[in-house]
Amino acid sequence: MGDKKSLTIFSKIKHNEQGFTLLEIIIAISILSIGLLALASLQLTSIRGNAFASGVTEGTTLAADRIEKLLALPYNHADLFAGSHTDSSPPSGYAVTWQVTDDAPVTNTKTIDLTVTWTDHGAQKNVIMHRIMPRMM
Repeated sequence: MGDKKSLTIFSKIKHNEQGFTLLEIIIAISILSIGLLALASLQLTSIRGNAFASGVTEGTTLAADRIEKLLALPYNHADLFAGSHTDSSPPSGYAVTWQVTDDAPVTNTKTIDLTVTWTDHGAQKNVIMHRIMPRMM
């Protein structure tokens, strides 16, 4: 008895079997295209951000390595004389320079200001590190 009632309700429901119209398909494809273009733009921004981060990481690593080498030198080494110095063989695409100041901030110390410079998408970028080297007596 319950089966007859559900059967009659089902038969009263109209079935629309016309499918999608051409306009509905065009709108759906347009929305999908806009979403895919936004996703492509996001991917491009991500790639640029990763390239920038890679340059900063390499520049920072190079600066830390070079300053550690300078701090390991004897106090009176030629690379630690007061004035400006330039690395004669930096990695490709990078320039390494440092400025040494004697007796700063106090007597018997040297201040080393090291700068690593590179170009990223046409803009010059740099990492600067400052260290104080005491004279060990």
